[in-house]
Amino acid sequence: MTARPATAARGRPRGWVDDAVRLIEADARRSADTHLLRYPLPSAWCDGVDLALYLKDESTHITGSLKHRLARSLFLYALCNGWIDQNTTVIEASSGSTAVSEAYFAALLGLPFIAVMPSSTSSAKISLIESQGGRCHFVAESSQVYAEAERLAEETGGHYLDQFTNAERATDWRGNNNIAESIYQQMAMERHPIPEWIVVGAGTGGTSATIGRYIRYRRHATGLCVVDPENSAFFPSYAQGREDVVTGASSRIEGIGRPRVEPSFLPGVVDRMMTVPDAASIAAARHVSRVLGRRVGPSTGTNIWGAFGLLAEMNAQGRSGSVVTLIADSGDRYDDTYFCDEWVSSQGLDPSEPAAALEEFERSCSWP
Repeated sequence: MTARPATAARGRPRGWVDDAVRLIEADARRSADTHLLRYPLPSAWCDGVDLALYLKDESTHITGSLKHRLARSLFLYALCNGWIDQNTTVIEASSGSTAVSEAYFAALLGLPFIAVMPSSTSSAKISLIESQGGRCHFVAESSQVYAEAERLAEETGGHYLDQFTNAERATDWRGNNNIAESIYQQMAMERHPIPEWIVVGAGTGGTSATIGRYIRYRRHATGLCVVDPENSAFFPSYAQGREDVVTGASSRIEGIGRPRVEPSFLPGVVDRMMTVPDAASIAAARHVSRVLGRRVGPSTGTNIWGAFGLLAEMNAQGRSGSVVTLIADSGDRYDDTYFCDEWVSSQGLDPSEPAAALEEFERSCSWP
């Protein structure tokens, strides 16, 4: 008698996961894509030099920020790796825009979501996460959020999304309408369709990793410039060629800058880095808000400061071309902080000098 071969099956029925992926993909189709805005630069700073600046407006995502893309990718990554099913509690270490967006996707799938954050987190941030159906779990110190998120995942049998490790892994950098592919498609009919520079900040490092990889994959001549705020480990790590840099201080510019070098940050795909003073980020956010007639967030100010510097450099060298950067989120979330003079002063910051530099840039394209 012929013995039957031994078999084993560990996989779960995929019906729920199939539907979860469908829901996320349907959500992406409904929201289409974010706009690419042309920033109104003066028409003629210098004879023969043609410059253009574009802003990819990520604030128009349904959860209001660039992190909507990351949250979508993290959920798809976890679902397709078999880490999330209909009984999974989803957990993240975040008190900001990532947690807001992740709470949205968890609610879309009918899953509980817990955001681990320091007890010092503002009530406004907590309210945003809770408004999307998330629950906030507090720790005494910001350095404890990672270990606590892991502990909660183990305790609940849940899944820790771990944005700082998985951001660069979860996004399909070859295409699938990622932010890089979207930028180049939207630029196709412009005067300078291949940007000289794309300028982004780094929080997890996922956005710069995606754009940098895509540039190389498509063999574009574009340079990738990453702008970094004060107290962040990314710039000194990049400049020194070290991964063990720790600053011991948190960034004051929400959404970007980290006290340690996160695993998703890939310095090898970055062509240039700049440090931007926090006062300059705030001044630039306020400046652009006045020009556009609506508020943009502080990390957008960091991006703009870097983009303006590159445009001034191109102008001085007599090089025409385009620069693209991001509106990462709306400034409406920051009424009581970056747009409040009392709060800015309480942080020991004075944006008046960089504000004057921005006015001079708009007048003459000169840069400090």
